[in-house]
Amino acid sequence: MREDYVVTYRGGIVENRHRVHAAVVDAEGRLLYALGNPMRQTLARSAAKPAQALAILETNGVERYGFDDADLALMCASHSSEERHIARTRTMLSKIEAEEADLRCGGHPSLSETVNRSWIKQDYTPTAVCSNCSGKHVGMIAGARAIGTGVEGYHLPDHPMQVLVKRTVAELCDLESQDVEWGIDGCNLPTPAFPLDRLARIYAKLASAADGVDGGEESSPRDVALARIFQAMARHPEMVAGEGRYCTVLMRAFDGALIGKLGADASYAIGVRASHDTRRLGADGALGISVKVEDGNIEILYAVVTEILEQLGIGSPELRGELATFHHPKRVNTMGVSTGGVSFPFQLRGSEPEGERTCPAALVQ
Repeated sequence: MREDYVVTYRGGIVENRHRVHAAVVDAEGRLLYALGNPMRQTLARSAAKPAQALAILETNGVERYGFDDADLALMCASHSSEERHIARTRTMLSKIEAEEADLRCGGHPSLSETVNRSWIKQDYTPTAVCSNCSGKHVGMIAGARAIGTGVEGYHLPDHPMQVLVKRTVAELCDLESQDVEWGIDGCNLPTPAFPLDRLARIYAKLASAADGVDGGEESSPRDVALARIFQAMARHPEMVAGEGRYCTVLMRAFDGALIGKLGADASYAIGVRASHDTRRLGADGALGISVKVEDGNIEILYAVVTEILEQLGIGSPELRGELATFHHPKRVNTMGVSTGGVSFPFQLRGSEPEGERTCPAALVQ
């Protein structure tokens, strides 16, 4: 297995090497390009939320309780606990006639430093509705009620709602249920682990479903649901993360051409709709991209994801330029003096034998 790294340096001296894994697949799950070990068993963390949201949609809980697409986007979110996120969580709770006390997630500092500074000034203590996963938890309660089970213990691995989630995630991965491992996430819900390329496969399916539904193709109920999730995230990127956050900036920049979602400890996934770019890369349709930075560094993750988009040539240079601050994060000291930077010595490699697929970077126009 080849080892691929991102390098940070100071004064021209290597300071850290961050090991990187990535997979790029088409809508059929065929591996096109890779870094490191594309089959690495990986905890998807919050990058799995769209798959978990699919299980909620398929209970009919979204329709039954009148959730709109912005609500659905919040179910897929790792939001910044901005006022709009907290307010929408409260509104969603009211739609299902539930209370904040019913949520089995806890409060925590915001993922946004701006919000944290505001809370400190107000001497504010965040509660469950402030959890970055609050939308997912409300959705799980709605799903549990829709299938006729009690809300008590909705977060536990053996609750019928979580059993349904586990089956849905395995089906999206094209794996048997026993081949998906499960841990407990930071928000207290189960979180899946599976080979990294399967995370890319989920996002390729999301993008492919959006292509099919928007193109007027005859679509299965599952594809209609997947397309709705894609569109909810693409149309409401501010709900998926928040101001200045990578997911929101990325999806705003690409304006419906892709969706992207962070997972804690540096996992990430992107679903790219079919285009000239995806065809040039060897996909007959949509693409899925998944990334894991071995040491869990989120800043490096964002830089890597942007570099992968650069190497693949997804979007125009001007469009990718909107991600420049994430691509090349500044290294400055307390006096604002530049002290170093980040470099990307890795190169995406084709999955086929050497010579059968051109290096992606060489294809970028």
